[in-house]
This record gives sequence, C-alpha cells and structure tokens, in this order.
Amino acid sequence: VDDLPVPQQIRITNITCDSFKISWDMDSRGRERITHYFIDLNKKEKMSSNKFKHKDVPTKLVAKAVPLPMTVRGHWFLSPRTEYTVAVQTATKQPDGEYAVSRWSEIIEFCTADYSSIHLNQLLQKAEAIAGRMLPFTVFYRNQQREYFQQDRCSCLMLPSVKDNSGSHGSPISGKLEGIFFSCNTEFNTGKPPQDSPYGPYRFQIQADVLFNKTTNIYFGDFYCMYTSYHYVILVVAPDGSQGDAFCKGRLPALDRSSNCFLTCTEKEDGSLSFHHAQDVILEVIYTEPVDLRLGMVSQISGHQLMSLSTANAKKDPSCKICNISVGR
Repeated sequence: VDDLPVPQQIRITNITCDSFKISWDMDSRGRERITHYFIDLNKKEKMSSNKFKHKDVPTKLVAKAVPLPMTVRGHWFLSPRTEYTVAVQTATKQPDGEYAVSRWSEIIEFCTADYSSIHLNQLLQKAEAIAGRMLPFTVFYRNQQREYFQQDRCSCLMLPSVKDNSGSHGSPISGKLEGIFFSCNTEFNTGKPPQDSPYGPYRFQIQADVLFNKTTNIYFGDFYCMYTSYHYVILVVAPDGSQGDAFCKGRLPALDRSSNCFLTCTEKEDGSLSFHHAQDVILEVIYTEPVDLRLGMVSQISGHQLMSLSTANAKKDPSCKICNISVGR
C-alpha cells in the first residue's frame, strides 16, 4: 500500500544471546494507519552451508504497533553468536482480518552475543549437579604428537593459542581466550593419569602446584557433551593479575580455589598443597600463560590414541537435557 510508510534507517541495539531491540525511522504520512509491524528474521546463510539440508523456514513476526524501540525476545529460538538478517514492513489490519502492508525495508545484518554471566551460571549449576565426588591428583598433563615437543628454537616454552570452537556455541571463551589445554583426570583404580589419549602418544607432565596454587584464580568456562554419555567441564586457571585473568574477570563465573565441585587446591597442616578433581566429568583445564617444558617431563604413553574422544572443534549435542540451558545452544 503506497500510503503506508516504509521503515528506514533500521537500528538494532541491546543485543544479547537471545534478544535484541529494534527501531527505525518513518515518514509521518500514513503513520496513523499503522496497527502492526511485520518483522522478517532469518539466519544469514554462509557460503559453506550444506545446500542439501533443509533451510530454516523464514519466520515473520506479526507484532502490534508499539512505541519504538521494540524488544524482540522469545519469538524465535535465537542462537548465540549467530549472524541474522532482518527486514521490516508496516501494516494495517483491515475489517476482513487481512493486512495491507508497506514495501519491505532494506535488509540489515547483525550478530547475537555470547552467553551472559546469567547463562554461564545456569550452566555452572547444571555441571555441579553431576560432578560427583572428588579424587586426589598430583600432576597436570598434556598429550601431543612428538613434533610438538621437539622445539628447535632457543625457548622451551609452550605458548598459549586461541581456544577453538568446541563446546557451547555461546561460550565467551571460544575463539577469544588464549591458553594451553591441560588434563588432570585420573583413573579410579590407579589414581594416575590414563595411558590412552586422543591427542597424541607423547605426554608432558608437570606438578600441579606449578600451575595451580595460591597465586592463581580459577573460573568456570563451559559444560558440554558430544552425543555421548561423557560430559566435559572447561575450567580456566590464570595467575592473579595476568592478561588471562583480566579477560576472565567479568566474563566467567569465578570459583573458590579451595572449595568448588571440579578442581580444588587446599593447604595442608604442614603447608603443602593438596589437589582434587571431580570424578564424574572430564576436565579440560586452560592455563592462560606460557609454560616452560623444563619445569616438567615428556614421555611416551603406553596406551592408544583414541581419536574418537578428541574434543577439537567438537559440536555440542543440542538435545542433551543434562548440559543445555533454555536459551540457544
């Protein structure tokens, strides 16, 4: 309908992982006839999208004309960290129940945000519910191929790298936080690290107190599974005041170093430190600073390389009721 104003200069603000506010400008001509807005929201199709999969059904929201900006929340299952396109029409509801509409506005793009602290605390509570009892451990370890440890430069440092996109899609550490992955889980019957690993036959071991002590802070990073019964908890260990520590503050839930459900460091009567890890989840510990190989030892493990257990860029099971929360995945 020519006399209905077309939305112009669309603005998207207050973006979260599952909501946003939308506003726009309109000519005054015909504005008094507007009773509704039509909003067309679609996931932005990437060049790598599988052309043989069914595309998302385009969803148009019919909303009563309210003062702008209008909050859009709960009308779609918005996913965090996802690019969307949006366009708007103005409309007037006619006596027969049909709508007369304006032309579509221009299409604009925006991206939803990471999980907020509220969502991460919901994930944390779910992880705490299944963590199980605590078992003692003494070393952190990291498996890789032999070449990884044969560093031919003067420095013997393992350097932090950017975390991949494994785990929850809305995790604020994926693709942003730099660190080095370590494990600490032990076998129930031996109390020692397992002899199998998905990451390589060579293992670097370092005493736990070198990385985790009274001068380091610990944060909860993520909770996920990969279509199996195993559940993974990502923790971040960062020296107090370090660049990694600054990244985590305000983004991730901080844990009590000596009293949490996943990884603890407590002082014994003689002043030495005691370490425990959760039994029923697989811990992935990200240490945010470089680590000198000379502070530990590298040896070959006797077990197999179980590639099927690798979490490199692993996608989270969106249907798991244990590790998903009500907003996006």
